[in-house]
Amino acid sequence: MMGINEIREYLPHRYPFLLVDRVVDLNVAEKRICAYKNVSINEPFFNGHFPAHPIMPGVLIIEAMAQAAGILGFKMLDLKPADGMLYYFVGSDKLRFRNPVIPGDQLILEARLISCKRQIWKFECQASVTSKPVCSAEIICAERKL
Repeated sequence: MMGINEIREYLPHRYPFLLVDRVVDLNVAEKRICAYKNVSINEPFFNGHFPAHPIMPGVLIIEAMAQAAGILGFKMLDLKPADGMLYYFVGSDKLRFRNPVIPGDQLILEARLISCKRQIWKFECQASVTSKPVCSAEIICAERKL
């Protein structure tokens, strides 16, 4: 398990763009991670998306999945951003949204490494709330030295 202080060592993001609150399972040998984001009405994006019917923007759900995948990648290489390396989210395939995410939800983020070729990492990702899928995608990240 990783708490927020350790997560901050592996992700360069900060408020309001750090979208992983806790890692509950990380298995480097099996190349998979499970983390979550607690979705609060206090999130700044709810002021405009949408005030009368708040819904977490889909692009932020994708970003949260990519951040979980990034933690997995860093752990697999035993590196951190402080070591002079970052992952850039460069694309997605097979993206699907299934249900909205609203304040009070706990967004479960799962990622599994599919492949890594020439510093391009591909992860199979899924986000769910109460065991119901809300989003799935293959997330593509590029490993880059700073």
